[in-house]
Amino acid sequence: MALSLARRTLRMLLAYLLFLAESATVVVASLLFLSWFSFGRKRGKGASLEITDLGQRYEARATQLIRQRLSKKEAKAILKQRKKARQQRDKQEQQGCLYVLDFKGDLRASAVEALRQEVDVLLAARQEGDRVCVRLESGGGMVNTYGLAAAQLLRLREAGLDLTVLIDSVAASGGYMMAAVARRIVASPFALVGSIGVIAQVPNFHRWLKEHNVDFEQFTAGKYKRTVTLFGENTEEGRHKLREELGEIHEQFRALIHRYRPQLDLEAVATGEAWLGERALDLGLVDELATSDAWIQRVAETQKVLVLGFAARQGLAQRLGLKAQQVWEGIWAPPLT
Repeated sequence: MALSLARRTLRMLLAYLLFLAESATVVVASLLFLSWFSFGRKRGKGASLEITDLGQRYEARATQLIRQRLSKKEAKAILKQRKKARQQRDKQEQQGCLYVLDFKGDLRASAVEALRQEVDVLLAARQEGDRVCVRLESGGGMVNTYGLAAAQLLRLREAGLDLTVLIDSVAASGGYMMAAVARRIVASPFALVGSIGVIAQVPNFHRWLKEHNVDFEQFTAGKYKRTVTLFGENTEEGRHKLREELGEIHEQFRALIHRYRPQLDLEAVATGEAWLGERALDLGLVDELATSDAWIQRVAETQKVLVLGFAARQGLAQRLGLKAQQVWEGIWAPPLT
């Protein structure tokens, strides 16, 4: 009787596990389809350019506060004085405009698609005296996409535009790779800066599969097509090859930093460590300590400041597609800066 009950329980458990496996397969397949579908739609869908005049925004908010705080008569007198001072300031305003871009980096540096469009617009519309600053927040990610993002910023510098990167929170690894191509880097005192290094990580389930008598077969052409795997037995030769590849990427990373910030002691800063703003200033990783708000407001006193950004709404398919990518990236992480 007990044996029969145990068998029934085991059959029910196996059936339940099979149901879970089938459900997981359907979910993963659906996510992959939606990911493909979303990218197909995204390629054919343009984003709109949004422009904000920060000077006008500051003035409108200050006016609103003055009117709320003071009596009608007092507010009128103050606003009249401010208007006169603003008109005088406008006559003395520096030639050119400061354009502000925002880059919030994820693992894949997804914002590079908007960045490349913003750079296209700036290069097409630039005038004498124009400058660009990028409010950059990123802890790094995939080497190739962050390399592309840095190359987009380099287009601005090579075109003769004065480029400043502003860091309020973090510009580490791939984020610092982007920052390094700017002529000037400004960081807040507690921003995290640096992490000039490379990492790759992957879990391995080979021993678990072996314990459960599950074979894993992988077919490749090319000796080093796959050096380490999720499910196969990794070899010391494969591990050595991956370390070698990471070393080569690190050397290229160092070379880029040296090219655009030759004053740095790479032996001291290219160790994979990150530092807070004040220490980063001492090491030469940044040129000035200030928040992005303070730096931009200071410029707005003498120059027109416009914030540019391409905005594209993400539909349900795109959001689910992004989730599918994140699940995969959680399993297999390629070399990361």
